[in-house]
Formats: sequence, structure tokens, C-alpha cells
Amino acid sequence: MPRAPRVAIIDDEADMRQSISQWLSLSGFETESHASAEAALRAIGTDFPGVVITDIRMPGMDGMALLKRLVAQDAGLPVILITGHGDVPMAVEAMRLGAFDFLEKPFDPDKMSDLVRRAAKARALTLENRALRQELADGSTLMRRLAGNSEVMQRLREDILDLGQADGHVLIDGETGTGKTLVAHALHAVGPRAGKRFVTVACAGQDQDSLIARLFGPVEEGGGLPLVEEARGGTLCLEDIEALGEAAQARLLAFINEQGTPAPTRIIAVCNEHAPDRTIEDVLRPDLFFRLSALKLTLPPLRARGEDILTLFAAYAAEFADEYGCAPPDIAAQEAAQLLQAPWPGNVRQLVNMAERAALQSRREGESILSMLMADNEASGGAITTEGKPLKDHVESFERMLIDNTMRRHKGSIVAVMEELCLPRRTLNEKMAKYGLVRADYTG
Repeated sequence: MPRAPRVAIIDDEADMRQSISQWLSLSGFETESHASAEAALRAIGTDFPGVVITDIRMPGMDGMALLKRLVAQDAGLPVILITGHGDVPMAVEAMRLGAFDFLEKPFDPDKMSDLVRRAAKARALTLENRALRQELADGSTLMRRLAGNSEVMQRLREDILDLGQADGHVLIDGETGTGKTLVAHALHAVGPRAGKRFVTVACAGQDQDSLIARLFGPVEEGGGLPLVEEARGGTLCLEDIEALGEAAQARLLAFINEQGTPAPTRIIAVCNEHAPDRTIEDVLRPDLFFRLSALKLTLPPLRARGEDILTLFAAYAAEFADEYGCAPPDIAAQEAAQLLQAPWPGNVRQLVNMAERAALQSRREGESILSMLMADNEASGGAITTEGKPLKDHVESFERMLIDNTMRRHKGSIVAVMEELCLPRRTLNEKMAKYGLVRADYTG
């Protein structure tokens, strides 16, 4: 079960601390209380996994001074200030200094819970982005969907690092299930805005007038800032950009033109338009398209990733087998060949679903991976073929997958792998070197 969002409450009045803590605990949050700003600073570190609520008026270090210290320590930490009626101008200044929002006494407890929930969600995204940035930057442990040794995936990782640092607006397109939203997070995480806010909005399925108001304002009272302002200093990710109507496109273009360079708010537009007779250029006005597509990423479909298909399938199947307490499914040579040749219309998302089904089926006699693949493909109207790839490539892909699976199962024990595959040590070493398999990756 995921851990409840955490909230640090700072107030010199014990009754106020207790009442806020009780209400937030009932609302599903985990709370901690501090009677002074000095005590809070000793407890709240750089990667504090939650939200801070602090009163402005306190003896010693007040809420404004605490805000400045916390923002200097971690600019992505959401700080909510509690103000009296006469402190509203001070609270507005606090927003400019980096506060997430403020609550004016007496405040509605439900409104406080909603605000804290929104801040906790923003904090979770910030910490996720930091972790992803570190993984991408050091190149050691990439996110699963960005994993793979194919040329197209190596190029994609390089492009993410380059475009992330470029800090301009970006357009991402590609087929469904290829990981476009993950790449949007990665672009934010590896660039100069890492640690700032990453705000996502789905443009599809919304009333256009409501969407325009949510993006650019005015928003309803108590509804927070317009999203372009909420994301100021960070990134605004527009999913399903092709769903924007003409009026919304015009407002977005005007907003981009007004920002100047560098843009206070970076726009990452994600396009899910993949109809064969339409492209993103067909659905966006030309001037908006050219502003967004100066930096453009097109994600590769799974079928273009070659041997990555088997690597990903084996890794996901092993994960699900561990989760369900069963042995990883055995993949026959014919099944491996068909996995490589399938059209994969649902891309990585479809592969993950099939890997889970294969792990579940391994617990008992049931349909084979091949029959599941055939059924999925028939439903999508595609055709599986083994044409277009030499037999040698099929054999090598299967051999690599077999050694990889066996190494995973035995946690890098060379002796156990030699015994199971009936291979002498020299031959195993040669094949591991040929396929880029390193024992250290399987130990621990």
C-alpha cells in the first residue's frame, strides 16, 4: 500500500497545530508538528516527501523567513502559508517568492484538504522527476520504458538529454503506448527546470471554454491559479494537443508569443493523433505548429526496436512472476520469433499486458504466449509474419534472451547457468560478451 502523503505543520499555537493535524489525518494525510520555524528547519530536508503548512506570524523566525530558507534549500517544496486578514498583501509577496499558496483565517477545512492534496501531488511529481533526472544523467539505471539497446532507443535517450537542456518548447508524437508522457517527464527532469513544477493537463474530452479558463483564467473562486501560472518557472505538459479547438489554439499561441525568451513557462505538447490519413500538422494551425515543433521528438514504435522486444518481455514477465509468486514463463523459440515479428499496435503497453498474462498462465496449463499474441493481433486486424528477417537473427535473439532469463533467475551465478544451459564456461563467457550481458547486472 502506498504511503500516505506527508504534511509538516508549523505553528506556535498548540491548539492550531492539533486541529490542523487532526483534520488532515482524517483526510488521509500523515502529519508531523513543529512549534517553531527553527525546529522545522532541523527536521525538513532537501527531499522532504511532502508539504509544509506554516503560520506567518510566529515569534523568532516568522513564516516568511522560513519560506525563504525552505525555498533556498529546495525550490520544489510546496509551502502553504496561513495568514490573518491583514497579512494578505504579505501572502501575495510570498507567492512571488515561491510559496505554493496561502489560506486566510478562518479557513474552510475542506478547502485546506483539497489544497494540500494538490500540493502533495505536485511534490510527488517533483520527486519522481528528480529520480528520473538522476537515472538519465548518470546513465546507469534507466526507466524501464526507456530501457533497451536498440539504435533507436540509444538515439532517443541522447535526444532527451539534448532537448532537455535546450529548454525550448517541445512537441512529442508517436503511436499510442510508446511512452510519450514518460518522455515529457524526462525532458523536464534533465533540464534546467528540474525541481520546478511539472503540471499536466489532458486537452481531450473537455469543454473548450472550461479548458481555456483552466489554462489561461479567469478560474472560479477557490480554484487556484490558471495552469499557465501554476507552471510558471517549470513545465506545462499538454496531453492530446490535437484536441485543442481553434479558440484554445489561438490563446496558446498568444501566450507563447507574449512570453519571450527564455520562456517563464515551458510547453511540452504531446500528440496522440495517429490516424493514417492525418498528422499533427493537419490539426494544428501552422503558426502554432511551427512554434511547438522547433524541438520535436517522434517516439519509435515497439516493432522498430528489434531485440529490445524480447528483453522487455522477459523483464516484465519476470517482475509479474515475482509479484504473483510463480516461475517466469518459458518462451519457446517459435514464440520468441513471433514476438519479434508481431506488429504490436499497442506498443509497450500491449507488451506489458501480455507479459502479465503470460506470468499468470505459467501457474497452470493454459494458452501459450503465441496463442495470446495471435488473438491480440487478430483483434487489432494485423498480421504476424516471420518474413523480412534472416533465421540467424532469430536464433541470436532467442539465444540472448535465453541466457538473459537464466542469469536473472540464478541472480548471476555463472555455475548455475552453465549447468542449466549445458555450456562450458568459455562458451558462456564468449556469448555473454557477444550479446553485451554483464554478470554484475544480475547480482544483488
